[in-house]
Amino acid sequence: MRISITGLSDEQFKRPLQLIANLFFEESEVHLNRIEEDDFSVTFTLEQNVAEINVSGILENDGRQLNAVHQATVDTSLPEKEQFKAVKNAVSHVYLKLLQELTGIKQKWGILTGVRPTKLLHRKLRAGVKPEIAHKELAEEYLITPEKAQLMQQIIDRQLAAVPDLYELKKEVSIYIGIPFCPTKCAYCTFPAYAINGRQGSVNSFLGGLHHEMRTIGQWLKERGIKITTVYYGGGTPTSITAEEMDMLYEEMYTSFPDANQIREITVEAGRPDTITAEKLEVLKKWNIHRISVNPQSYIQETLKAIGRHHTVQETIDKFKLSREMGMDNINMDLIIGLPGEGTKEFTHTLNETEKLMPESLTVHTLSFKRASEMTKNRDRYKVADRNEVEKMMELAENWTRQHGYEPYYLYRQKNILGNLENVGYSIPGQESIYNIIIMEEMQTIIGLGCGAASKFVDPAKEAITHFANPKDPKSYNDSFAHYTNEKIKILEQLFENKNEPASL
Repeated sequence: MRISITGLSDEQFKRPLQLIANLFFEESEVHLNRIEEDDFSVTFTLEQNVAEINVSGILENDGRQLNAVHQATVDTSLPEKEQFKAVKNAVSHVYLKLLQELTGIKQKWGILTGVRPTKLLHRKLRAGVKPEIAHKELAEEYLITPEKAQLMQQIIDRQLAAVPDLYELKKEVSIYIGIPFCPTKCAYCTFPAYAINGRQGSVNSFLGGLHHEMRTIGQWLKERGIKITTVYYGGGTPTSITAEEMDMLYEEMYTSFPDANQIREITVEAGRPDTITAEKLEVLKKWNIHRISVNPQSYIQETLKAIGRHHTVQETIDKFKLSREMGMDNINMDLIIGLPGEGTKEFTHTLNETEKLMPESLTVHTLSFKRASEMTKNRDRYKVADRNEVEKMMELAENWTRQHGYEPYYLYRQKNILGNLENVGYSIPGQESIYNIIIMEEMQTIIGLGCGAASKFVDPAKEAITHFANPKDPKSYNDSFAHYTNEKIKILEQLFENKNEPASL
């Protein structure tokens, strides 16, 4: 879909307009000038009178003309960047209305294309805005529908019930530990994950670097009296390594991290059932780790084969039951809506199979075509459901979780996500993942250790966020883990300036 845009000379408009176009069309090109052989054109007119901006738009398509207008105020006391954001949002309002009328598609998230919409509502509520007023403001500012505003409110209420001190956690940190190995690479995946077979030398070197990071960061935290709220082992698949290697890793955690026995939550993603063994589960029990993920993604064997997961449906069921028998009392399962070849019939079967196991939490992902994934590179080989079918599948998930006593507790969105929908984490009340809440709402610093691990440093006072990532491939990580550890400590030193006392807000 080739779209000509006129009336906007600033290149800063191009990206937001492209992102909104992507909500409606699988492949689109936005040009800030008139091009030949476009599919349609949009002409904008902007009139700004001090603090008031009026935007009008005319969409022309095969002799058809559509019109939309929007009026907004601009706070001239704000920095120029923030003023431009207000203008950009006004233009986006008009653009979205025109595309909705052209296509007949209603965007329930309005002009929002960001990953964490619940942060917007958190911010308003923390400022003392009443929920009903906050919802109205979100509708006016972003065209979010009441349905999505209510979902956000439900999630925030659940988060604050699960973590009452959520807004006070900036004086603590959480730890993410990345294990970059898997049995095979899934077709939709862009995480740093390497097939573990034949890589034992890389694994040994990687684990040496990871132990160094854990000791060094742990010592820094101990010296400053900074507590750890949660630890999350992700990847990759953390249970790809051997039971002995897992045992040594968790021993390092308890030795190096401050007050490890007081960490509120430790999660280990055992996402690939083909990596779970009784021996590894014994190691988890030994170190009091009871929260794990056992991820089916789908209960259709043909789907698993198509996306590159080499375990069987029965293996998922057997390993879940084994985990339960061996004391894992907080198990999460991931399901993906919109996998190749699947529709409402297949997803209903997956939900029926999930009902037989009843994990404590269930994360329902909507398939996203990530730029670097195998699925995106060979999109013609992977036929997926259309927008209407995907929306029906999401509705099935919402109804099923409600009927079985699960409540939504975190939400995030991705670019190129099917149906412009969302990923939602559900749980039995009281079994929410604290780590998932913290990372999605960006309430505290998360220190990433290991290959490909991303750190997110949240300034305790200003709430500004600094991103920092370790190398994604094992060799680069093995060559430079000491350097990256030191760089993280430099950032931590800037955030927690009082180095001899516990950090305070």
